[in-house]
Amino acid sequence: MGLVVQKYGGSSVADAEGIKRVAKRIVEAKKNGNQVVVVVSAMGDTTDELIDLAEQVSPMPAGREFDMLLTAGERISMALLAMAIKNLGHEAQSFTGSQAGVITDSVHNKARIIDVTPGRIRESLDKGNIAIVAGFQGVSQDKKDITTLGRGGSDTTAVALAAALDAEVCEIYTDVDGVFTADPRVVKKAKKIDWISFEDMLELASSGSKVLLHRCVEYARRYNIPIHVRSSFSGLQGTWVSSEPIEQGDKKVEQAIISGVAHDTSEAKITVVGVPDKPGEAATIFRTISDAEINIDMIVQNVSAASTGLTDISFTLPKSEGRKAIDALEKNKTGIGFDSLRYDDQIGKISLVGAGMKTNPGVTASFFEALSDAGVNIELISTSEIRISVITRADDVNEAVRAVHTAFGLDSDSDEAVVYGGTGR
Repeated sequence: MGLVVQKYGGSSVADAEGIKRVAKRIVEAKKNGNQVVVVVSAMGDTTDELIDLAEQVSPMPAGREFDMLLTAGERISMALLAMAIKNLGHEAQSFTGSQAGVITDSVHNKARIIDVTPGRIRESLDKGNIAIVAGFQGVSQDKKDITTLGRGGSDTTAVALAAALDAEVCEIYTDVDGVFTADPRVVKKAKKIDWISFEDMLELASSGSKVLLHRCVEYARRYNIPIHVRSSFSGLQGTWVSSEPIEQGDKKVEQAIISGVAHDTSEAKITVVGVPDKPGEAATIFRTISDAEINIDMIVQNVSAASTGLTDISFTLPKSEGRKAIDALEKNKTGIGFDSLRYDDQIGKISLVGAGMKTNPGVTASFFEALSDAGVNIELISTSEIRISVITRADDVNEAVRAVHTAFGLDSDSDEAVVYGGTGR
């Protein structure tokens, strides 16, 4: 008997009919001889509705109480799903994140998993039950407070449980048929990828691909847990994410030179103007940002003007952290010694990802030619061995993605990409 962990996103359990459809799929996995653990997100837009409600009550809700509120969404889903499974004649037990043994640090709203001790889940499985776990949440190791894991937290919960339970696979069910070469809402001719390596998926996820989140893939790579991304709305084979290529029939699936094109419009750009061009200045700037617990993405420093000895440093970060970053830098203006700050949240990032890029000359030239032909201006550039990323105006992002996708021959012969639930997640 194998052990399978399945995760269902909010669009898959958006209403009563969706919950009953998911329950049938879970029961089918159980009938196939598997032990089944299910991680579930909140129904539809429940989390967003709870966030809006909190903001109406308090413009700056306390982190602890905010987490207590947000975890209610997943608890509703898990209980309803357990009821639906029992109605089909199978036993199911629901567990909150803390009951499932998901132990985190104490950072509210974006906690990180420290350990998973799934004793109660194992007991339930040994009794022949299907275990339903609320995703996106855990309990802090020191204070025993309820915590939430932030964006993509249910995916991370599922992979962490799969690792702790030594599962054969972690199935991530969403409202698209797998991972595509671009966002199917933007590129209708995007192709489904049959297999992609952890490394390429990490780059796509960190560059804005929303099907899988970065932390989830990172966790899976660390513990070598194969992920199968599938749609809960169809029975089609999805996308496998693993360290080694999967086998189909008598041959392995080859990895493409280019895995896909990702985009992200959730970032902003800060430019620190008039920074003294001397050792230690950049370190002071980014230590200030680090102390504010803000993650940054791309960085560029201009050549200093010989007459003034001053330079400008630009970097990108999540829009949601923009105000906090500006306040932190302003507070340390004397220590850094800059002239002014510029903030721009009308930017977008386009990334080309593929492990074959480093051994195929001409990829970089073709990428920039495609953007040029589309009339897209570039503001920042960042590269790695398997990724090229640029910052453009937010209004240019969709056109840029389509242009690059076509230029690298990624377009399907037909409109292959289907978004069943309307969100692509």
